[in-house]
Amino acid sequence: MADEDYVYDEASGEWRPASEMAVAAEAALPVARDAAGNVLADGDSVTLIKDLKVKGTSQVLKQGTVIRSIRLTGNPEEIDCRHESIKGLVLRTEFVRKR
Repeated sequence: MADEDYVYDEASGEWRPASEMAVAAEAALPVARDAAGNVLADGDSVTLIKDLKVKGTSQVLKQGTVIRSIRLTGNPEEIDCRHESIKGLVLRTEFVRKR
C-alpha cells in the first residue's frame, strides 16, 4: 500500500488525496487569453490591435506594435511587458493578439 498524503477539503468536508487537490486547484486558476481567444503564456510575443495612449505620458503605441516577452500577472485580464521607451507597461489582454 502506497503512502499518500491527504488534505482536508473544506468545500466537501472530506479528506482527499493531496495529488487530487493539487490538480483541482490548478484547474481552477483563470487563464489569460488574448482578443482572439488564444491562451497566453509567459514569454509570448503579442501585437497591439488598437492604438493605445499610454497614461502618464504623451506617447501613443500604434496598432501593429510588437511587444516581446510578456509576463502574466495575477489578473487574467492584464499582462506585464516592456517596450523600448516605456518601462513597467501593463496592457489589457483585450487589446493584444498573440503572434
